[in-house]
Amino acid sequence: MSRTHFLTDASELEFASASAAILLDDAGRYLLQRRDDIPRIWYPGHWGLFGGAIEPGESALDAMVRELAEEIGIEIPAARFELFLRQDFALGWRDDARRERHFFSAVLAPEEIARLTLGEGAEMRWVTGEEALGELPLAPYDSFGLFLHHARRRVR
Repeated sequence: MSRTHFLTDASELEFASASAAILLDDAGRYLLQRRDDIPRIWYPGHWGLFGGAIEPGESALDAMVRELAEEIGIEIPAARFELFLRQDFALGWRDDARRERHFFSAVLAPEEIARLTLGEGAEMRWVTGEEALGELPLAPYDSFGLFLHHARRRVR
């Protein structure tokens, strides 16, 4: 798999608050997206969680619900999600650059899984935590969230 644009693209990147979905099946596998290998996006060609930027006036949870409808064609009620993690980011060279990344988790039912349709990204795949964290080139911000989720019983 190519990641041609990861280090070669010089386009500006929008530093925005975002939401990410930790989606699981009944076996505890994670649903990941291989991001398109195109310029102008964060971590092109890498694997990561579904989700995206929070639009003005939108809550993190509303953004999650909207992004999943856009990216995999499924409408999951907000009440089904649990907030798992919130990361705060600040760019030291910009006083106005404080952003958040919210990670929400939900288990998908078999009938929901059967209706998934990839609408954004190059590929989607169900993987174990070991496969995701040990074998795939993951976007670092999603890698940290996935690691914490996978190791959640060990984290004190």
